[in-house]
Amino acid sequence: MNLEHKLNTLPTRPGVYLMKNEAGEIIYVGKAKNLRSRVRSYFQQSKDHSPKVRVLVSHIADFEYIVTDSEVEALILENNLIKEHTPWYNVRLKDDKTYPYIKVTLNEHFPRVLLVRSRVNDGARYFGPYTDVGAVRETLAFLRAIFPVRTCRKEIKPGASDRPCLNYHLGRCEAPCAGLVSVDAYRAMIDEVVAFLEGKVDHVIPKLTAKMQEAADKLEYEKAARIRDQIQAIRKMAERQKIVADHAEDQDYLGYARVSDLACVQVFYVRGGKVVGRDHFLLDCSQEEDERELMAAFIKQFYAQAAYIPRSIFLPLELEEMEDLESWLTELRGSRTYLHVPKRGAKRELVQMVMENASTVLQVARSREERREKDIAEALQQLAEVLGLAAPPTRIEAYDISNTQGKEIVASMVVMIDGKLAGDEYRRFRIRDVQDGPNDYLAMQEVIGRRFRRGLQEQAEGRAGKFGAFPDLVLIDGGKGQLNAAIHVRDELSLDIPFISLAERLEEVFVEGRSEPVNLPRTTKGSLLLQRLRDEAHRFALTYHRNLRGKASRSSMLDQIPGIGPKRKKALLRHFGTVKAIRQASVDELCQVEGINRKVAQEIYQYMHGAEGEA
Repeated sequence: MNLEHKLNTLPTRPGVYLMKNEAGEIIYVGKAKNLRSRVRSYFQQSKDHSPKVRVLVSHIADFEYIVTDSEVEALILENNLIKEHTPWYNVRLKDDKTYPYIKVTLNEHFPRVLLVRSRVNDGARYFGPYTDVGAVRETLAFLRAIFPVRTCRKEIKPGASDRPCLNYHLGRCEAPCAGLVSVDAYRAMIDEVVAFLEGKVDHVIPKLTAKMQEAADKLEYEKAARIRDQIQAIRKMAERQKIVADHAEDQDYLGYARVSDLACVQVFYVRGGKVVGRDHFLLDCSQEEDERELMAAFIKQFYAQAAYIPRSIFLPLELEEMEDLESWLTELRGSRTYLHVPKRGAKRELVQMVMENASTVLQVARSREERREKDIAEALQQLAEVLGLAAPPTRIEAYDISNTQGKEIVASMVVMIDGKLAGDEYRRFRIRDVQDGPNDYLAMQEVIGRRFRRGLQEQAEGRAGKFGAFPDLVLIDGGKGQLNAAIHVRDELSLDIPFISLAERLEEVFVEGRSEPVNLPRTTKGSLLLQRLRDEAHRFALTYHRNLRGKASRSSMLDQIPGIGPKRKKALLRHFGTVKAIRQASVDELCQVEGINRKVAQEIYQYMHGAEGEA
């Protein structure tokens, strides 16, 4: 069906449209109240279009559409499709998958407070997302210093009677695992943690003050002093919060700044009339991006994953789809949400302050980005000159081997494209042919052979697989021996790719045909780039090896115990967290695990203590 015919047969209902280029790639996703009028408008008089739309239309070879029942449904679908396909001409949150949350596991009898990378519908309470993982870790450390929240991964039920761990004796946990705190008392503390994370610091202090007085009345002076220190720490944090309103309504204030193809949106969180936090988010966008579309795109992507949506959100400008966005936010929140554009007064002044903050953050981000790009360009140019390459390498692959005395031998392939690590291109291998002890040379030959034979096969078949793209440079972790072993396989495959190696002790770079390292001092930008890539290959291989080793360890111990099948093994690990904790448990403690009777508990205890020296 040609484009003209598809345009003439478009329905007049709401929906989502997906623009494609000649290669069939989705380059833009949009939503429409009326699909026919909206999509056809792209192909009408170009003089009425923005520069961005003119460029977009010049690349459209085809389109698809999906009809929805309502405009709000179209908005939700549009957001999901943008996240899935990351089209080039849509505004996209940079690295939105990595933003951390603080999770309070309210779905557990005795909740924990954790840093997590994704939000799921599991009955827990989430706060975030946050852009600064360091700040999240500091917040967690602060919380754990003032609230004795448990940190273990045990499944603890009311009435448990395990032995308390070291954290209890250090005053960092109230030992629910030993039955030393009731569910109600522990939950009361968690309520204070949640209030603190909500920014309701003033609500927490009176409760702690009452607890302090109660402890003092009972002559529990150490406990009273500890609570006093908690109150002082919280008051210091409360003093840093700026009062901006004399009411208790929760609000978000948004501002933006944009330079070229990078934008920054700043969010100020106002809770109970105080600014309790702020965060900024960087977005990729085209240089001609309309500011209204930029803000609308941010609202869709940010609040779709936000742990909390306030009643009022204040914006610097009117958006075309205000009503649809309000309806969607109301649906997410479960109660009415309003979008406001203040024209004057204190709210307008705060929006202006948020805009100024966004501009400052963007300037810092751009200067940092420009400096990083310059350093990368200089590093790649330096490598080209020192290694005698025709041009700076675009794609570099690094390989590393990891094993423990020849067991569970694995290899990693890490990729850097244009000087930046490309996690989607990473690959890992279990070495098959090396079984009689450690042999890094043979292991390296196996992984190089498997990687490039697979790539040659994909190229011959004309398909885009996981190994079809070949590098401009290959980095081997090791010295001349590992390099020569890899080059031997490369030559057998008749590949014209330069191979080098990086010896860890002195960070010396070896190239083919030379017994001495090349002149690339370890502190130069080119060497530092290679070191970063080598370290990433080492980390990736080591992580894979540890996972396999951990699985093998659990399998070798638990799977060999008489009477322990998959269900009991899972119950044991869920209850105790680690094999080490299972080994340290008494028979009575083992009996508390669901599905473990005394006979089986005795079998586990005897096996664990008999196998202790073998582990």
